[in-house]
Amino acid sequence: MNLRIPGPVPLPDEVLELVGSQMIDHRGPEFAVMLDRMTRNLKAILATAADAFFLTSSGTGAMEAGVVNTLSPGDRVLSISIGVFGDRYGLIAEAYGAEVTRLKYALGQAADPDDVRRILRDAPGCAAVVLTHSESSTGVANPLEAIARAVHDESDALILVDAVSSAAAIPIATDAWGIDVVATAAQKAWVAPPGIAMISFSDRAWKAYEAAKMPRFYFDVAQYRQYLQIGQPPFTPCLPAIYALDHSMQAIVDEGIEAAFARHHERAEQARDGVAALGLELLPERSVASDTVTAVKVPQGIDGRELVRRVREEHGVVLGGGQQALAGRIFRIGHMGWVERHHIDGALRAVAKTLAAMRS
Repeated sequence: MNLRIPGPVPLPDEVLELVGSQMIDHRGPEFAVMLDRMTRNLKAILATAADAFFLTSSGTGAMEAGVVNTLSPGDRVLSISIGVFGDRYGLIAEAYGAEVTRLKYALGQAADPDDVRRILRDAPGCAAVVLTHSESSTGVANPLEAIARAVHDESDALILVDAVSSAAAIPIATDAWGIDVVATAAQKAWVAPPGIAMISFSDRAWKAYEAAKMPRFYFDVAQYRQYLQIGQPPFTPCLPAIYALDHSMQAIVDEGIEAAFARHHERAEQARDGVAALGLELLPERSVASDTVTAVKVPQGIDGRELVRRVREEHGVVLGGGQQALAGRIFRIGHMGWVERHHIDGALRAVAKTLAAMRS
């Protein structure tokens, strides 16, 4: 099976073998050594000297952790949304009592930093800006550096970023861009199974933590910081996913972080070129297309759900379908983590053959 969804990603044999390893004492010396190594590698890949922690949760858990540790009910939050997961960040903040202003774009578009400037200038007092970096539901990468610059120019708002489908594949200069919280997860470009989320937490975020009144317990980052000092997690972690993530993070560092970014860009260009060669159209403009997932418009007269089903059943290629308003209108090709040229070629051939059969 050629798994080409936008996560969880397929795992190479050496990672799969680690998932079956025996359990260890998560409060013992072996785990402490592993946690120290993982923390150093996480900071290197995120380009940050800030605190960074591992949570046993989905990526959404890390997003929630960023919100509840920095904000209070009634705080004003700007939610920049270009798709399903941008919507989710705003919904999380709203669920905990924040007053959310939504800057929402048409599906397939990236956010415009000038819009961010205008909103923050016209409505001062925003406590935080929340947004996705790579929106996997639409295959769009936001211009994160430019957006962060706009936020800092116009406000003192914290910047909380959902980097679940971008980190380790698309550059994020966390400290240089002034990103306060980066949330990501193991099952994407990090090449590990689901179960572990990661979060970075800046000095500004810690200052906000002192005043934050949203309820928190499991996701209280102060507990993670306290236990990290003794080489332990505050709660029992998902050890099989930890083993795999430790290996894969070290592999990224050994490859070279910039080389890993370049590899993802090369696979993305291969996918985009292949889509164009089939006469198909990307959902976004190519200039804002993500390097981790390619969203493709389903041709007129073709049932998108049926296309995805037949590609899977007849060719063993698992594509992502459209979500919510895009259901049946697009299909998505994931190319993050462990992906080689033949994986993309095989997916494109399967699409071409299936479309030909459906049109005949």
